[in-house]
Amino acid sequence: MATEPGVLVTRPAGQADALLEALAGAGLRAVHQPLLTLEPLPELAPQARQAVIDLDRYQHVIFVSANAVHFGMELIGNYWPQLPVGLAWYGVGVTTATLLREFGLDPISPPLQMDSEGLLAMESLQQVAGDRVLIVKGIGGRGKIAEVLAQRGAQVDELPCYRRYCPTLVPGQLAATLGQESINVVLISSGEGLENMLSLLSAAETTKFRDIELIVPSPRVAALAQQAGFPRVMTADNASDAAMLEALRRWRAGDK
Repeated sequence: MATEPGVLVTRPAGQADALLEALAGAGLRAVHQPLLTLEPLPELAPQARQAVIDLDRYQHVIFVSANAVHFGMELIGNYWPQLPVGLAWYGVGVTTATLLREFGLDPISPPLQMDSEGLLAMESLQQVAGDRVLIVKGIGGRGKIAEVLAQRGAQVDELPCYRRYCPTLVPGQLAATLGQESINVVLISSGEGLENMLSLLSAAETTKFRDIELIVPSPRVAALAQQAGFPRVMTADNASDAAMLEALRRWRAGDK
């Protein structure tokens, strides 16, 4: 029987290869089971299409995730082969900002707290009364950025460019993976990933696996995990591969 720790990686398909490789290099048994499925929208709503056409009329363009960059920049490129200048571009998180740089942009990103709250604390978004803000995102989500910036007087539009949904698994499949693979720790990338995990486990299965360690990307998601009945939760600095690996290192060292 294998003795090295088993780690479940839950990133969407196509976004886990580097993390899986790093885990294997660290001597860990890495198993991939996406807890989030992504797909582009088949067609933009008229309001969203107009927002893209009017991109040069915004002062601030905010990408809430790496997925927003992936789907959003492809969409924007269909209308703007050369991006407009004079806009402030933002990426929530180090991975999001890195991807924006690949498009020749110089994004503004929170240096430490890489989430909505960290972005909203940035100086350049404090005095935005009368400014136009475009938020590139998936359908749904928290909505906190739009709400707070609107309260500060900004005109906020959203560009939903992809859809997230829970993967389809047969009942008991996730629990079987956790048991058969002797999973010791689950890497959760987002609050929605946690919600999908809980929906894919029955109440009895959640109780059975309640002692599995969860590594989550923020205190908010940690609180949700603990409320759901998982007492063993470690909070990474953010959702990036580097932060998850560092949290996992601390877990292996027993540093809670």
